[in-house]
Amino acid sequence: MPISVDRVYQKVLALANKEQRGYITPQEFNLFANQAQMNIFEQYFYDLNQFKRIPGNNTVHSDPADMIEEKISLFEVAIGGSTIDAWGTFGTTIIIPDEVYRLNQVRISGYPVEFLSTTEFNLVRESPLTAPTPKRPIARRDFRGLLIRDNTGNVDPSTHSINASYIRKPVRVEWNSQGSGLYVSGVDFELHPSEEVNLVIKILGLAGITLKDPALYQIAGAEDNKNIQQEKQ
Repeated sequence: MPISVDRVYQKVLALANKEQRGYITPQEFNLFANQAQMNIFEQYFYDLNQFKRIPGNNTVHSDPADMIEEKISLFEVAIGGSTIDAWGTFGTTIIIPDEVYRLNQVRISGYPVEFLSTTEFNLVRESPLTAPTPKRPIARRDFRGLLIRDNTGNVDPSTHSINASYIRKPVRVEWNSQGSGLYVSGVDFELHPSEEVNLVIKILGLAGITLKDPALYQIAGAEDNKNIQQEKQ
């Protein structure tokens, strides 16, 4: 269930205006809301890496790593066939859409592709012992997209069966009044419902900077730090 963008906006306005701190326009809110959503989303991956280094517990509902993986799973996508074709190509490079945050796996004709850095990609191709094969293709990613190679050279996506799984970014949030001052339409937050309080806190912190209100920023920062400490205990 998504988090209502209107409910978050009303909470932010109520807290920001509690002591006449100032008004947050819909345009400012949308900017803050999207920044806050991405901050929380990106933090999942850092926290997951940290929690996987420490012993967990046998209770799925309270194990920190399991809880974060559940939140990330909302954004996991698996595609193939015509959907992959819609990504488009730049020569033999597969163009990766902006919505892709992390590629988990790509398969060519059923075989998993090994992702390498540009340096590793070039070195592997030069050695007969490590050179790619149709059953062990390699790939490198740059600003244009994903270049895949096997022993025949660069793999043409149009002549191979390609499947991919990835984690996409959350959609952009929007609160829209269409000039009436009252909520008319919008795009809700896609984060896990448990993140609603965190969203309000982070948006208030960003608003405190714009409103030049150190107190609002400090209050939001203190609440944010408290939540982080509770999660890591």
